Amino acid sequence: MKVLILGGTRFVGRLLAWRLVAMGCRVTMFHRGTRVVPFADRVETLLGDRATGVLPSLIKGREFDATVDFGAYAPGDVEPLVDTVARSALGHYVLISTGQVYLVREGCPKPAREADYDGPVMARPEGEVDGAQWDYGFGKRQCEDLVSHERARATRVRIPVVNGAGDYHRRIECYLWRLLDGAEVLLPDGGEAPMRHVYAEDVARAVAGMLGDERTFGQAYNLSQDETPTLRELLERMAWRVGAPAKLVSVPREAVESAGLVTRDLSPFSQRWMSDIDPSRAKAELGFVHTPLWEYIDRVVAAFLAHPPGDRPEGYAHRPREVELARVMRNG
Repeated sequence: MKVLILGGTRFVGRLLAWRLVAMGCRVTMFHRGTRVVPFADRVETLLGDRATGVLPSLIKGREFDATVDFGAYAPGDVEPLVDTVARSALGHYVLISTGQVYLVREGCPKPAREADYDGPVMARPEGEVDGAQWDYGFGKRQCEDLVSHERARATRVRIPVVNGAGDYHRRIECYLWRLLDGAEVLLPDGGEAPMRHVYAEDVARAVAGMLGDERTFGQAYNLSQDETPTLRELLERMAWRVGAPAKLVSVPREAVESAGLVTRDLSPFSQRWMSDIDPSRAKAELGFVHTPLWEYIDRVVAAFLAHPPGDRPEGYAHRPREVELARVMRNG
C-alpha cells in the first residue's frame, strides 16, 4: 500500500509511520522539515509549508492508496485537497480530528457519540484560553464538514487527549516531575472529575488498520479508552508506580489563578476543554481494542524513568509558588 502522511513527524504520526514502514507499506511524508525523522531513509519525503498552497502541486500526477492528515486545523488546509485532481491522488483520505468537535456544540451529551455531532455550535467564548480552544474545535468541525458526505472516500477519526511516551505536550511528564520532587502536588478543584483519554499506540494501530477499508468511507469514528479515572486516581497510581508518597492537595481553581499560576501548566488534565467520547461504534464495527488504562500508564512511567528528559516542562519554573500555595491550603 502507498500511503501519504501529512504532518505526523511526532507522537501519533511518528508511531503510525513506523507501523506502516514495518508492515511493508511505501510511505511518503509531507512536512516542513523542522524535525529529524528517524526513519527518513525508509520513507519518501516531500518538503513544504502547507500554508503556501504547495501541496497539490507536489502530489500532482501521483496516486496514493491512502492519505492520513494530521495537520488540518482550518478549512483552508483541506479545501485544496477536495478538488477532483487532488481527491483522486489521495486515495482513502483519513482526517485526524478531535473530540472537541463535540465540545463546541450546544448541549452535547457526555460521553459523546458520533451521532451527537450534528447541532448548533455555541458562540465563541470570551477569554484567550477558552477562545483558542473553541477556535480549535470549530476549525476541526469545518475541516470535517468539507469531507463528510457519504460518497467521499474519507474517514474522520475523533480522538480525545492522547497519552503515551513521546507526548510533545509533556502532560503526564508534568505530573511525574512533581511527584518525584517530593513536594506537594496541587489538584485544581479537587481532581475528582472523570477523564477519558486514549493511548497513542492504540490510535496508530487503529488508523493503520482502517486504511483502505471501504466500510469507513464517509464515516466518523471515536477512538478512546473505556476507563474514566479521576485525576486523583491517576496520580495515586503514578505515585505508587514510582514509589513516591502521593502528597495531593485540593485547591480551588480561583486560588491557583490568584497566586499568579496557570492551571494548564501545573495540571494539564484540569483544563475545562477535555472531551469525553464513546468508542462503542469503533469497537463494534471495526474491532477497535484499547490497551487497559493502568497497563499503558505503567508503560509511560517506565519509559520516563528509563530516559528522563534533561529539562523540565513549561511552568515547572514556578514550582516553588505551587508548593507554597499547597502549604497555605493545608494550613487553612
